[in-house]
Amino acid sequence: MNYAIIAAGEGSRLAKEGFPLPKPMVTLYGEMLIDRLIGIFMRNKAEKIMIIINEESAALESHLSELSLTLPIQIVKKSTPSSLHSVFELLGSDPELEAICLTTTDTVFKEDEFTAYIQEFAGSKELGGLMAVTSFIDDESPLYVTVDHAANITAFTDTNTTQTTFVSGGIYCLRKEAIALVSEAVNNGVSRMRNFQRQLLESGIHLKAYPFSKIVDVDHVQDIKTAELFLSPETAV
Repeated sequence: MNYAIIAAGEGSRLAKEGFPLPKPMVTLYGEMLIDRLIGIFMRNKAEKIMIIINEESAALESHLSELSLTLPIQIVKKSTPSSLHSVFELLGSDPELEAICLTTTDTVFKEDEFTAYIQEFAGSKELGGLMAVTSFIDDESPLYVTVDHAANITAFTDTNTTQTTFVSGGIYCLRKEAIALVSEAVNNGVSRMRNFQRQLLESGIHLKAYPFSKIVDVDHVQDIKTAELFLSPETAV
């Protein structure tokens, strides 16, 4: 399985709250967010892990460069105007990709749920994409995901106009037909991942939703404690 991590954001909200390092270097129980993702990916048969960082992340680049000596990590260093542009830079580096699991650096989830998600995608060859969703809403601007009775995705909306219980979890498994639309989207001026996902539906790509119990985004300092409590074995989900 190929994996990719968007780690090119500035982490401006964390910086304003006093966190001095790039967001991927936030630690949960002493482990960096980026290292936690890499470890989970390696335990889920990672053939390659592509990571995009911005041009102002010297400490992060040094850390990842050291890891790449022993792990299948490929670093793309480029500041981008949006998450979709980061995806474009990542996936454009390998036009032969058949499938990818892509996530942002600040997604925190239970590893056993992620493993089941990857196994579901691997066994569903007919899908163009399998999108992680959750009923846990702790986002300033959630993307609502509407599904039918068989978990096929029918809409992505900025407001909950369909009364769905799901929001996007920021983890995306995509196959070649979906990956191929990234360049088209960027060339047509699409910028955000949510708009790209809408384009996938408009293009007839078969997308399904895969529910996680909870996915926590680390955008603020207070989110670090939330994420640690979520991962604590003593804390019920």
